Amino acid sequence: MGKEPEDTIASRISRVLADRIVHGELPAGLRLRQDHIAEEFGTSHVPVREAFRRLEAQGLAISEPRRGVRVASFDLKEVREVAEMRAALEVLALRHAAQHLTPAILDAAEEATRDGDAAADVQAWEDANRRFHRLILAPCSMGRLLASIDDLHAASARFLFSAWRSGWEKRTDHDHRAILLALRQGRVEEAASILERHVQWIGRAPPSAQKGTGAREAFAIVG
Repeated sequence: MGKEPEDTIASRISRVLADRIVHGELPAGLRLRQDHIAEEFGTSHVPVREAFRRLEAQGLAISEPRRGVRVASFDLKEVREVAEMRAALEVLALRHAAQHLTPAILDAAEEATRDGDAAADVQAWEDANRRFHRLILAPCSMGRLLASIDDLHAASARFLFSAWRSGWEKRTDHDHRAILLALRQGRVEEAASILERHVQWIGRAPPSAQKGTGAREAFAIVG
């Protein structure tokens, strides 16, 4: 068998590291050492450096002069920035996707919402939540836009996992259902308005609520 293309290796490394960062396995401030990662994945430093660049583009890592690449920290200001960007881009994608949404796609999105409501842990909820958003946005067929949304969703997931590290509470996503109802009835702008409010909610937690129940509620509401 031939060697795995470096771009594919870089993609695999960035996905694995992003997953570890999102789930808190690699904490903020931790230095990402090229040599250790290259050894783990059995590759040279070239795809590792490319993986680092992808993590930086996602806002999950930061490169500092003389300090190398480290896991990026985050605060409420960054949470708000991610929420604002996601809201704007997801609304744009939904407006382009709406005319291509079939009953089968909307049924699948409704199933994802039910799976989220029944989720027993934050991982299952996040998987279902991301599936819902991808289903209603993917028909826009705008690759760069969808890639940017995926990057921002990864950042949102990191905030979510951080807020819910100490426990999980089941929830019902009324916004998802309202979005689906509006889309089924052809009320695209109403669906877009609900989606925008839904995604922006994460940025509205007051600074005093960063630690504790208030933060967990804000993070859990965002989709």
